Amino acid sequence: QVHLVESGGGSVQAGGSLRLSCVASGDTYTMTWFRQAPGKEREGIAGIYIPSGRTVYADSVKGRFAISQDNAGNTIYLQLNSLKPEDTAMYYCAAALSPVGLSFAAEYAYWGQGTQVTVSS
Repeated sequence: QVHLVESGGGSVQAGGSLRLSCVASGDTYTMTWFRQAPGKEREGIAGIYIPSGRTVYADSVKGRFAISQDNAGNTIYLQLNSLKPEDTAMYYCAAALSPVGLSFAAEYAYWGQGTQVTVSS
């Protein structure tokens, strides 16, 4: 069992930045940030494969958000830059013990409780 704890959400104005963190209680293979806005489906936006450090991004955030990991591979970060009102959502950290893509939310066995990001215009 892996427990995930997110932190770092908040309220910012458009154009601002935030940094989210997710700490895992054990080893994982894939860690991904998802987000879900009210009335919308959950969207995988940024993932990292812990052993290699390879990262993947959804087109909606590419060039604005950056995912990274610490040296131990138990903590990941999501740097959110140039935030837009449409980035407003609950952001979730998810983990899998094997390689999983951004589009396969059902394949992630472990989920955090989420952290809210609100961007005002």
